[in-house]
Amino acid sequence: MTSETHSAAIQAFFDPQTSTVSYLVTDPATKRSAIIDPVLDFDAATARVSTASADAILAAAQEQGVTIAWILETHAHADHLSAAHYLREKTGADVGIGARITQVQRLFAPMFGASDVSADGREFDRLWEDDATFRIGDLSARVLHTPGHTPACVTYVIGDAAFVGDTMFMPDYGTARADFPGGDAATLYRSIRRILDLPTETRVFVGHDYLPAGRALPAWESTVAEQRAQNVHVRDGVSEAEFVERRTARDSTLKAPALILPSLQVNIRAGELPPEEAGQRYLRLPVNALGRGAA
Repeated sequence: MTSETHSAAIQAFFDPQTSTVSYLVTDPATKRSAIIDPVLDFDAATARVSTASADAILAAAQEQGVTIAWILETHAHADHLSAAHYLREKTGADVGIGARITQVQRLFAPMFGASDVSADGREFDRLWEDDATFRIGDLSARVLHTPGHTPACVTYVIGDAAFVGDTMFMPDYGTARADFPGGDAATLYRSIRRILDLPTETRVFVGHDYLPAGRALPAWESTVAEQRAQNVHVRDGVSEAEFVERRTARDSTLKAPALILPSLQVNIRAGELPPEEAGQRYLRLPVNALGRGAA
C-alpha cells in the first residue's frame, strides 16, 4: 500500500476512572508515533496527581522502540486532566490541538481567574486549522474541524483510521453531549455527518466508552460503515431536526462531569497545572460558576 493509505499500528489505553481511551499511534515503517488524548491521573478527594497512565504509554513506546513525534489533543476535555504537558517534557514532542482552542480559553480562563492563560493558544505548539495536514513518519494525517461538543473539537484522520475524540462513541452508545458552553447539537450533527462521509472502511476510534447496558467489556473501535448503520443517535436516516430534539432532551438529564472544574483549568493550559503561589499550586473551584449540566 502507498504511504498515504497504509495502516497505523494502534494501541489503546483505557482509563476506568474516567472511561477515557488514549492511543499510541505508530507508523510501522519509521517507528514514529503520536499519543492521542493522554490522561493525567487525578484523585479528587486528595487533589493528588499521578503520571501512572502516561507512564504506561511511555513504557509501551519504549518497549516497541518507537519515537514520540506528536502529542495530539482532540479537544479541551471536561472529564479528565491531560498529561500533554508532562509528556512534552518527557519526550520533547510538540502538542497539537484544534485552532479554536482560543475560543475555549476565552470562555473559561475568566471563570478560574487564570490571568496566565494567553487566549491565543500559545500554551500549545501547533494549532490545527480545518483540513491541515501533517505526517507521523510515512503516515499521512489530516485534521477535520468537528465542533459541536466543544467549539475546538477536531478529528484526526491518520492513514485509514479516524480518531474522533468525544464527537461520537461506539454505535451502541451514540454521540457526545452538546450542552457545554460553546456546544451546539445542530453543529454536532453536521460534524458527525462529515465523519460519516469518510470511506466506509475507515476505522473509527472513540475517546470514551461508558459501557451501555448489555455490554460487559469496554470497546473503542468501529468503522464508518458500522456507525452509519448502527449508531443509536445518528445512524443513516436520522435527520438533523430529529437528532437535535433527541440530543437536547438527553442533555437536559445529564449532570456535569465529576472532574469538569479541575480538568478545564488544566487543559486550557495544555495539561500544565496552574502557576505556583507561595510554593504551592492550586486548582480553583469557582462557586456557582457552572449551571446544572455545565451549560
